[in-house]
Amino acid sequence: MVNIGVLISGSGTNLQAIIDNIKNGKIDGKLQIVISNRKDAYGLIRAKKAGIETIYINRKEFNSREEYNKKIIEELSKRKVELVVLAGYLNILSEEFIYRYRGRIINIHPSLIPSFCGKGCYGERVHEMALERGVKLTGVTVHFVDEGTDTGPIILQKAVEIKDNDTVESLKERVLKVEHELLPEAIRLFCEGRLAIEGKKVRII
Repeated sequence: MVNIGVLISGSGTNLQAIIDNIKNGKIDGKLQIVISNRKDAYGLIRAKKAGIETIYINRKEFNSREEYNKKIIEELSKRKVELVVLAGYLNILSEEFIYRYRGRIINIHPSLIPSFCGKGCYGERVHEMALERGVKLTGVTVHFVDEGTDTGPIILQKAVEIKDNDTVESLKERVLKVEHELLPEAIRLFCEGRLAIEGKKVRII
């Protein structure tokens, strides 16, 4: 069983998908801690309802991003966390954090990377960009985290068709449904030891 730590900033719908998949036995892991950089993140309430320990860590209490990340690493280490999942976490990880958990940090992004990704591309802005560009397909990518923004090895991707009458809200809703399938699936594969990183690629074994 793999010890999992989840970092969040918002409502935590992807966190809920992870909780549900652990509960129904699809993921052989244990959620040890949910950490938020926002005190009012609804994901903290979701975690508490599920009996999972939660911590809010205020970035403003630390002099630097490095110190702030050190505190998160400390809390994860205390609970022997082996896999870190970024589920709508809107903060930059330090180099030390990435070095410490290399190959063990998973992130989800609401597009088909390398489209509509990188600095400033998160949340609804990604869907706005896809609609503005007029692409016919968008989707979801789950990837390992490296030093770049959305540049780590890709684990899973799934396309979502864009309809002529789509709005940011309607597209976001359909993409979220796929996120709730794909993120737990990637975590399941990790926990089963079935993800092999080979350079920039991930092979499912």
